[in-house]
Amino acid sequence: MWKAVCHGQDQAPQKYISAFTYPLHGQRGWPYGSGYAAAMKLYTYFRSSASYRVRIALQLKGLSYESVPVHLVRGEQKASAYADHVGDALVPSMELDDGHRLTQSMAIIEYLDETHAQIPLLPSDALGRAHVRALAQMVACEIHPLNNLRVPKSLVRDLGVSDEAKTGWYAHWARLGLEAFERQLVLLEAERKADGLPPSTFCWGDTPTLADCCLIPQVFNAQRFNVNLEGLPRLTAVVERCNALPAFQAAHPSACPDAE
Repeated sequence: MWKAVCHGQDQAPQKYISAFTYPLHGQRGWPYGSGYAAAMKLYTYFRSSASYRVRIALQLKGLSYESVPVHLVRGEQKASAYADHVGDALVPSMELDDGHRLTQSMAIIEYLDETHAQIPLLPSDALGRAHVRALAQMVACEIHPLNNLRVPKSLVRDLGVSDEAKTGWYAHWARLGLEAFERQLVLLEAERKADGLPPSTFCWGDTPTLADCCLIPQVFNAQRFNVNLEGLPRLTAVVERCNALPAFQAAHPSACPDAE
């Protein structure tokens, strides 16, 4: 396992080459040699849920990339070396081989899906795409913003909330959001049955989609804070299926070069 290099606030983030690519149809990825030059650079933090989403998408599509860790807890995202190029000074961001930069995980994943059509992360039909995007946004727009690092930090720093109360506050909202996600999975299964479609094995359909890319990091985060996941059978079944795939394993925070 690679270890992240500590940098000062004014230093550029340390760069690493992604350890694996994963072609979905059964072929294992292999570590790249030190001389390999990847086309895309992903600015990431190993425990960032949004970065985790993009890593999953890259691995599912078998795309190579250079991992550039940005340590959020140390505030490296605020240093000029990073913040001068990213308006919101958040991760992830992606630098393309032509120098263009992308921000926001959902936009990055959809860009990758449009420019690398192999192993699509959105269904081919408009209705299916709408369902997948809705599930993804239930995580990215409803659950995740409340557990973004700067929100709990503000609860403690600005409102004087104790660490115990902060954790309880997060667990409350995470659980409500995941319960809503479970209910939506149940409703979508009923719709598929009425339309004569087979049951989904992932969030929608029989292959991972954008929705799965969003769900897995959110559940990982919930588990870190001991959120109760009982009574969510469809959601937990999807999580188990995803986490059994090499692409999701290679994107896991513990597999990142900056893992601590």
